[in-house]
Amino acid sequence: MLTGLTLALAAPGLALPGAAEAPMKAAYAALAHGDGIAAEAELEKAQTAGASREDVAAAMGEALLAQGENARAREWLGPGQFAKGQEAFGWRTLGRLERLDGNLPAAGQALDRALSFAPKDALLWVEIGRLRYAGGEQLQAIDASLKALEYGPDNIRALEFRAQLVRDAQGWEAALPIYERALERAPDDLSLLGGYAACLGELGRGSEMLTVTRHMIELAPKHPYAWFLQATLAARVGDVDLARKLLAHTGTAMRDDPAGMLLSGVLELEAGNANIAVGQFERLSDRQAANPRVQLLLARALYEAGQYDELLRRFGGYAARADAPAYLLTLLGRAYEDLGNRAAAAPLLDRASAATVPALMPIPEGAPSGVLAGRFGDDPGSPGSAVPYARALLGAGNFAAARQVAERFLSLHPGSADALALAGDVELAAGNPGGALSHYIDSAQVRFPDNLLLRMGEAFDRAGRGGEMQPIAARYLTGWPGSRLAARLAAGHSAGLGDWHTARLLLESLRLRGGDGDVRLLADLSLAQLRDGDAEAALATAQTAYALMPSSGVVAQAWGMALAQLGREPALARQLLTKARRIGGDNPLLVEARHKLDSGS
Repeated sequence: MLTGLTLALAAPGLALPGAAEAPMKAAYAALAHGDGIAAEAELEKAQTAGASREDVAAAMGEALLAQGENARAREWLGPGQFAKGQEAFGWRTLGRLERLDGNLPAAGQALDRALSFAPKDALLWVEIGRLRYAGGEQLQAIDASLKALEYGPDNIRALEFRAQLVRDAQGWEAALPIYERALERAPDDLSLLGGYAACLGELGRGSEMLTVTRHMIELAPKHPYAWFLQATLAARVGDVDLARKLLAHTGTAMRDDPAGMLLSGVLELEAGNANIAVGQFERLSDRQAANPRVQLLLARALYEAGQYDELLRRFGGYAARADAPAYLLTLLGRAYEDLGNRAAAAPLLDRASAATVPALMPIPEGAPSGVLAGRFGDDPGSPGSAVPYARALLGAGNFAAARQVAERFLSLHPGSADALALAGDVELAAGNPGGALSHYIDSAQVRFPDNLLLRMGEAFDRAGRGGEMQPIAARYLTGWPGSRLAARLAAGHSAGLGDWHTARLLLESLRLRGGDGDVRLLADLSLAQLRDGDAEAALATAQTAYALMPSSGVVAQAWGMALAQLGREPALARQLLTKARRIGGDNPLLVEARHKLDSGS
């Protein structure tokens, strides 16, 4: 396997004592396999055999970085003293060290030095791309990835970097062939195997993913990511006990990783250990305060742990908002009921039973606006200061000030997905959906999470261009087939275009993937089945939903419409339709169903 490291051995002007050549070659072979410990041992042998400190400095720095020994790596790389022919390798490795330590300007300076020695080094352009990405120049990082492939079309690190960028912007399906191309050249590369296995898993190819992860474990029995992927697969098929056992094999490696924290929390929740799950989700919530899935999981864990006061303290303000999820309203309502406060529970449960889809609203921020303003003033280029402050201003209705913050942030990082998305959010909230779409589309070139897809759909609708969203949602679902949000959006757009069969298939798939307790999903599915000509299925689905939430007007409507279509139990059908109108008001579907009952057709 050639990663580019071995090329340094053949660099012009590199002269080694004869006895040092064998351990140097062995060191580079170890580095090519990511084995920093073995490489360090061989480099020490090379020094004993007469190699100078400058001869081994670049490789020793790489070996120590592979072990996570950044401080020791700096001792070798920091002086910038590298043997002739090793300068590009040395400066590139120093640039990587500076990036990993968060010293981005110093990293840029080191990479500029490397570029002066090797302007067409594919590995150097990979490192330049990673630096740009870390520094918020993410569109420019894409350019660097293409430059790396231009100079090294078969370089596995260049292929890997490109695959990662494509995965984030275009989905798992698009990244898969790039990983396969790299693995043809390095079939035992653990980093490539991990990325490839993750793609297979997200595309629903579980047996192939399992085969790849088993190969990873054969190569490195303690490799944490391989065990993590197997745990994820077990969790998806509902084997919680096995998933927990597999996750335990990762040791502490995934403890502070967001994906590891999320999986651990979900598994503990499913195993009945709600208090442990609360701890995991609280840590994750501190990092991802704007992630709605994390917040709802934390709310569920608090409820199941019986921590009602903490649940109400954390989420009471959110529940007062018009866009509060029905699931959260239900949890808080039940918490009030368990505390014996039915007066407080009733309005929350009534809102939850309406099961309407709320408009998008700015995410609330916990810190006072003055504190957020100070943080932004101190560091206007940081997402951690700019994004919360802009959201707070949006929440207060101060669109002009929010736009100034977003424009300042974007001017400092014109290629940043975060900055572009924030600018889009401000324009959308300020009533400029066309401007929002421009920013959202640019942001999606870098990273396309499904919450961006949702905001993009809202912008298209507000711009009167809702029809343009349907093919985008369909393509998104191809790239990210596991996205429930994309499936819901695609189903909604299919229904809007009158393609009820496609809408039904999408909603039935969601039901099979854990949606049998989602009353809004079941109500939508019942309507799709009805419009698709299958009133019997629509009736059965609506009855299932009604058993879950009899107080829901949308569910009562679904059941009443199915009965009206079948011409059965007209008295019950009228009762259900009246109930639905009383809860949610009249609408064309209710009018249609009443007309069918009145006409007897």
